[in-house]
Amino acid sequence: MYRTLDSAKIIDTITALERRITERFPGAGLGKVCAELAEIARENRERLERISRPHFGLRVATGTVLLGGFGLLAYLASIIQLKSNTDDLFGVMQGIEASVNLLIVMGAAVFSLITLESRWKRRQALEDLHELRSIVHVIDMHQLTKDPGANSPATPPTASSPARLLNPAELVRYLDYCSEMLSLTAKVAALYAQHIADAVVIEAVNDLERLTTNLSAKIWQKITIVQATVPAIPTTPAAAIRPVAAVTDVGPLPHSDPIGNPQS
Repeated sequence: MYRTLDSAKIIDTITALERRITERFPGAGLGKVCAELAEIARENRERLERISRPHFGLRVATGTVLLGGFGLLAYLASIIQLKSNTDDLFGVMQGIEASVNLLIVMGAAVFSLITLESRWKRRQALEDLHELRSIVHVIDMHQLTKDPGANSPATPPTASSPARLLNPAELVRYLDYCSEMLSLTAKVAALYAQHIADAVVIEAVNDLERLTTNLSAKIWQKITIVQATVPAIPTTPAAAIRPVAAVTDVGPLPHSDPIGNPQS
């Protein structure tokens, strides 16, 4: 039950992340990018289901061509007259060479027809993975200007500097959302490696996962810098926490994120 990725669960997680971003940062472009990622994940689920199914029309056409080719070879073999006279030895050798060349060409044609379906699936998968790679770079563009050291008094902003509107706590949440989106994008790509046992597709998925991991590591370096500059938030002693039943009259308790802010 927990040995394979569930595309529906991944889409639900991306949709929930979109709501979280929109509720915390209304009108932010990152929320629109996450909505686009959710739409791509839905489209990829339909494409992956189509790719994973056997292409019976292509298989029937391939089988028909192969049977026709083998039938033609059998007919040609039946009408060839082999002669053992020494006068015709040179002609026999030429016939053998031509037969070997024909078998090589036919073998290449058979191999090409047999692998036609897998090559078609590979091409479709690589096109979808290229789309995911593109949105990975779009996500990275949204965190480029979120520099934790940009507000340092030693480096005052210039007229062309981007606006720095986020406080440290909001900046951590924004960068964390970017990291989550990168991870979820890699999981959407991993669905292709899970359903298509093709070495080229698996290598493309691994390459995309390495890209998202490297970008996420860069984001978490920024998060570490921000958290190092923010004073530690005091924790409430366990004895001072009242049971949940004692505070039910004040409404549901907000869920807190890792830095202590209520999470939408």
